[in-house]
Amino acid sequence: MSSAQSLRAWQREAFDQYARTQPADFLTVATPGAGKTTFALTIAADLLHRRIIERVVVVAPTEHLKSQWAQAAARSGIALEPNLSGALGARFDGYCVTYAGLATNPVGHRVRIERSRTLVILDEIHHAGDALSWGDAVLEACEPAVRRLALTGTPFRSDDNPIPFVTYAPVGDGSISSVADYAYGYGSALKEGVVRPVLFMAYSGEMQWRTSAGDEVSARLGEPLTKDQTAQALRTALDPNGSWVPAVLQAAHKRLLEVRRDIHDAGGLVIASDQTSARAYAKLLKELTGSEPTLVLSDEPGSSARIAEFAAGTDPWMVAVRMVSEGVDVPRLAVGVYATTVATPLYFAQAIGRFVRARRRGETASVFLPSVPGLLKLAADLEAERDHVIGRPVHDEGDLFAAEEALIARANASEGASDELGNQYAAIGSEASFDRVLFDGDEFSPIDYEMVAGDGDELDFLGIPGLLERDQVAELLRSARARKRVEAPVRAAADVEYERRAELRRELNSLVAAWHHRTGTPHGVTHNKLRQECGGPAAAQATVPQLQSRIDKLRDWALRASG
Repeated sequence: MSSAQSLRAWQREAFDQYARTQPADFLTVATPGAGKTTFALTIAADLLHRRIIERVVVVAPTEHLKSQWAQAAARSGIALEPNLSGALGARFDGYCVTYAGLATNPVGHRVRIERSRTLVILDEIHHAGDALSWGDAVLEACEPAVRRLALTGTPFRSDDNPIPFVTYAPVGDGSISSVADYAYGYGSALKEGVVRPVLFMAYSGEMQWRTSAGDEVSARLGEPLTKDQTAQALRTALDPNGSWVPAVLQAAHKRLLEVRRDIHDAGGLVIASDQTSARAYAKLLKELTGSEPTLVLSDEPGSSARIAEFAAGTDPWMVAVRMVSEGVDVPRLAVGVYATTVATPLYFAQAIGRFVRARRRGETASVFLPSVPGLLKLAADLEAERDHVIGRPVHDEGDLFAAEEALIARANASEGASDELGNQYAAIGSEASFDRVLFDGDEFSPIDYEMVAGDGDELDFLGIPGLLERDQVAELLRSARARKRVEAPVRAAADVEYERRAELRRELNSLVAAWHHRTGTPHGVTHNKLRQECGGPAAAQATVPQLQSRIDKLRDWALRASG
């Protein structure tokens, strides 16, 4: 049929496979941005045209996605009611419902599905495992459908809740793994130009916080810490009252401005942990850019309309909590700030999926994130294809995310403040420093970037234009690394200087913490006063002499106070 003739190569291949086999159940795993919606609606249109089905029911994760599905279906000539209440109107070919909505009345939806030959499209079907009641509801309501088409970009989950209508096969270690009927991963989509490559800009920095026992802790984000300390350091970095978030937002905005020189409507997205942080980040962005960012909070009316308005507009920034973690189509997003404590593989993949949707060749996405081991591992493994595994043996240290997820689950039990974790510590202060970049599964250090930037300013690296092919970006970075090896003695000296700066920053932060303990002066106030008296930039960018000067000045203050 004509609509199938304009499909991408993978969509055509999957459509042809479906057409040959005509299965009752079909699971398609395709990376975010690849075009799962178009693929599914092409199948729906074909089945309606050949009268194999009479009705289409789409089950989606969120209210916003119901509307998005209805709009996409209308463009394919299929009329879906996004807000069904009562009888379905004669002009509609079907309707959309959320998983939560289905769970409120599974028997009622089952009756509707039984009355007509129905295709059920289960969008992001991994959500059917979010709760046993949801899975039971999907089974109850959708079992009578003559066809079920399951879609997901991230079939893997962190729990053992089975996903309805998904086939599982033994793995060999006693566990079972989901089996897709058709899979199209990020790596394949990247090679074919279907999605954008992503540059991950990782930022570290010195963090200070107070424990529940009253002890003050100073540590560098990303350095070896206990799991609890890593979580506390991360939350300290993301505290809008510190210096880390403003510095990273400034770097991200600089990158966005560079991209907008080539792509005038390129947009940025900050993903926040909770509503309080989201509002604070929006305020910081307004102060930085001079314009009000779009703020999307999932429990406020009009959130879907605000996302749609931002997607169709040219405003630079949007700040959101979870609302855009998956399925939301804003193709102009080119720069992201991952400012959330949620670090599960599922959520990370869904969030990064907002930035990979390609509109033209040469577009590159940039995502700024905290330099913590879990997130860096996820960024490096973005191209890895995963399945939902049930019954995997649990080892004390074997699963990188097992212990983290228990802590994160408590920290993100709601979109409000994370009270349980929050009572264990209080953020004191933070500073940001550029750490590394991850691209195409490889990583590059700040010393590599000096070859790109030319003058040692890591932020100058962000001036890479918005339109570069994946291979061009890779070649630029790797040629810089090659030049680094050629100039090994010079680079070795730079490495020593870098380590010396890090050592002095730690010493300075310890002295500032001691001064706070002695005088009650906030850390930020002390740092600002030292900069005023000694000159130079923030500690993260200060030179060895500038840092040493501040240390000497602070020691002089301490001696005077003692005298």
